[in-house]
Amino acid sequence: MTADGETVAETAETVQAAETVQTAEPATVDVDRALEAIFMVADEPQGLVALATAVGRPVAVVRQAIERLVDDYDGVAPGSVRRGFELREVAGGWRFYVRGDWDGLVRDFVTTQNPSRLSQAALETLSVIAYKQPISRGAVASIRAVNVDSVVRTLLSRGLITEVSTQAETGAILYGTTDLLLTQLGINSLDELPRISPLLDDGSEGFDETGQVR
Repeated sequence: MTADGETVAETAETVQAAETVQTAEPATVDVDRALEAIFMVADEPQGLVALATAVGRPVAVVRQAIERLVDDYDGVAPGSVRRGFELREVAGGWRFYVRGDWDGLVRDFVTTQNPSRLSQAALETLSVIAYKQPISRGAVASIRAVNVDSVVRTLLSRGLITEVSTQAETGAILYGTTDLLLTQLGINSLDELPRISPLLDDGSEGFDETGQVR
């Protein structure tokens, strides 16, 4: 091959390599932003396999994207700023959480700056959690026979319930009430909650072991 031919070949390879870099960059950005969108609405920690399935990318790619996001939010990545939230691994999955530095401020905002009344659905869900804690969101939904995702988010944001543990068999988050609820009710402990059986037409003991009213 002539020198000119070699030059043309080398130029073609250079152009091809440049195009590969240019097309790879948007793909990387896309998966990062796609994961952000999912984390914004996720109520439960999301595992790598579930996330990979959702964005249609290999698990290894998703793992690398999560590492980039963690570094970005923590202010570790070049040019990044430490955010007021963090991407945290909990119970085998990943989810957004308020950074611990701002827990007090967020708690004060929720309890004093945003004091709107709870809806009937929120009050009913809070009652189930208070009497059955620790309890998973799925179990609450089963008892109330409705989806409680948004209601649980509301109760968490108000500081009335909190994540207390995870279910060993399923990894589901178990919720319980907080001291704030005791303060709002004016009682010292959950033992002072009234028995619900007198309020039920056919109940004698309230909730049975399956979570059903009896």
